[in-house]
Amino acid sequence: MSFSIDLLNNFADQEYIKIISHLTAALIAGGIIGFERSFRGRPAGFRTHTLVCLSSSLLMLVTLYQWKWLPGVPLDTVKTDPTRMAQGIMTGIGFLGAGVIYKESYSVRGLTTAASIWITAAIGILLGVGFYFPAVVVTALTIGVLAAFRWIERKMPTEKYIHHHIRFNRNNPIPEEALRKLLANHGFSVSNMSYRITNNGQFIEYKTVLETTDIENTARLSETLRTMEIVREFRISPTGD
Repeated sequence: MSFSIDLLNNFADQEYIKIISHLTAALIAGGIIGFERSFRGRPAGFRTHTLVCLSSSLLMLVTLYQWKWLPGVPLDTVKTDPTRMAQGIMTGIGFLGAGVIYKESYSVRGLTTAASIWITAAIGILLGVGFYFPAVVVTALTIGVLAAFRWIERKMPTEKYIHHHIRFNRNNPIPEEALRKLLANHGFSVSNMSYRITNNGQFIEYKTVLETTDIENTARLSETLRTMEIVREFRISPTGD
């Protein structure tokens, strides 16, 4: 009798250690990814990612130890599909990810943070069921994507889009061809141009969408427009994540 009790206690201790190891691994993985997001000044950072990974791991432990729910009930009567829990977790994370995506002027921000929350939840699911190797690999790859790929993305030649508004006195505007030439000389190509009379007919405004491969061109264009007395008002709004 004493031997049986000791064996059960030993088994329970091993299970508790296993549970703690799953949750601790999730805590560490989520914290590592969250630290990178906090370092970048993102609103969903260290604590958010840690809690997402930890909660995902905890919920998967619920299915992993489903026989603990109903003590005394035969094990073969407790049948819960763990994949349904994983699907529920990822559905819930979708709402959290949508909450960090927001539109600022002409830019949509938070997409990368939403993606990092989503993959952090997936890592938590892997750690919750004890699938450590892929979880560790994906954690390292995620940090690589968020950190190293950021540097690569800055070096890649990509097209940048800029929304440009410029306003002149109605009776003294710059000709459209001259404006197009000015933009071309600063490294921009004009995708489209619209016109508007504003302020009860006092001003004429040109609205354009510009393309460039060098975002530094915006600063040079701004400096040129600032020195032009004919310009009454202008705005340069780059798009981006």
